[in-house]
Amino acid sequence: MTKLFTNIKELIQVRDTSIKKVLGKEMNSLPTLKNAFLLIKNNLITDFGLMKDISNFSADEIIDCTGKMILPTWCDSHTHIVFASNREQEFVDRINGLSYEEIANNGGGILNSAKKLQETSFDDLYTQSAKRLEEVIALGTGAIEIKSGYGLTVDAELKMLRVIKKLKENYNIPIKATFLGAHAIPTDYKNNKEEYINLIIDEMLPKIAAENLADFVDVFCEVGYFSVEDTDRILSAAKKYHLVPKVHVNQFHSIGGIAISTKLNALSVDHLEVLTDEDLEDLKTSETMPVALPSCSFFLGISFTPARKIIDSNLPLALATDYNPGSTPSGNMNFVVATACIKMKMTPEEAINAATINGAFAMNLSNEVGSITKGKLANFFITKEIPSYGFIPYSFGSNLIDEVYINGNKF
Repeated sequence: MTKLFTNIKELIQVRDTSIKKVLGKEMNSLPTLKNAFLLIKNNLITDFGLMKDISNFSADEIIDCTGKMILPTWCDSHTHIVFASNREQEFVDRINGLSYEEIANNGGGILNSAKKLQETSFDDLYTQSAKRLEEVIALGTGAIEIKSGYGLTVDAELKMLRVIKKLKENYNIPIKATFLGAHAIPTDYKNNKEEYINLIIDEMLPKIAAENLADFVDVFCEVGYFSVEDTDRILSAAKKYHLVPKVHVNQFHSIGGIAISTKLNALSVDHLEVLTDEDLEDLKTSETMPVALPSCSFFLGISFTPARKIIDSNLPLALATDYNPGSTPSGNMNFVVATACIKMKMTPEEAINAATINGAFAMNLSNEVGSITKGKLANFFITKEIPSYGFIPYSFGSNLIDEVYINGNKF
């Protein structure tokens, strides 16, 4: 079935050929077509151009987009949306003065989520997670990465990854699964971290590989969680199973996590709220994508990733939500884009590039999504009538999405 979208006020992120990522000054360039058309057949983009050049097109359905814009759907490369229940009490605790670390030390944080998840059935967990996934798709997300890490036992980690697998089967958007068994040290292993790492390597990884449950592997490399040496050991062990590293680093401290991640060819390093000159030099010698999570900084009241420092160092940058129950209970990429502009001083062009084409790179999805390119999936959204794409981050509190299309079909 063919669909023709006509009179598009502006068709945004148009790329004649598929590119992997944009970096440095390139990030401030966002190719668009004004008064454009877009043709899709079945689930793919087949053509686009200016309305004045349209000719001899027949389509099963014609959609008039007068006054509206079309963007490729957001590519959210860092989420934890498979979780059980919420942690609003910790939100109140933070208002009352407790820090993220203090809450974790009191049995809250990741360990709180792990306890709840272990007690939740597969079906309940799937139902909760599917509802969240549908919510973020309606907000314009058309490709997503989902991590485990709230299980912290063999059975519970497998349960999470099986939920993600079922989401992949039931929803027609690209979904990537990441094994994050090294998210925190379980209470039972509090005084024997080495034994828990052995459990990850000797039991979890082989079972995950046997069921083909993960695309990537992640470690929370941070003071009080997993050291650089721990990270090296886990990521190196995961390579045997062809799991590509995507690593939590530099959220609170710079301890060498970026150096080991780039050495092991990590696809991305995520958080980066704390960033040293040495970290930047390590990134410059790699193909690793830096990923910022501004909603997390907003919610926790911590530093924002220094986007200007990264981009001005001729590096790329991606944006993602970090959707999770503790530090970012939101999967709204529109808010992420706006916050990046408002708090990280990114231009709208940089933020849109970071949330589309660079986000796709951070999931190994550059050839499928992230731009309006012939042959890519017809995953895009139509805005309401807006004056410019800069209005999206400017009007940060409004939902400006009129319709979302996934695989060429209205969601």
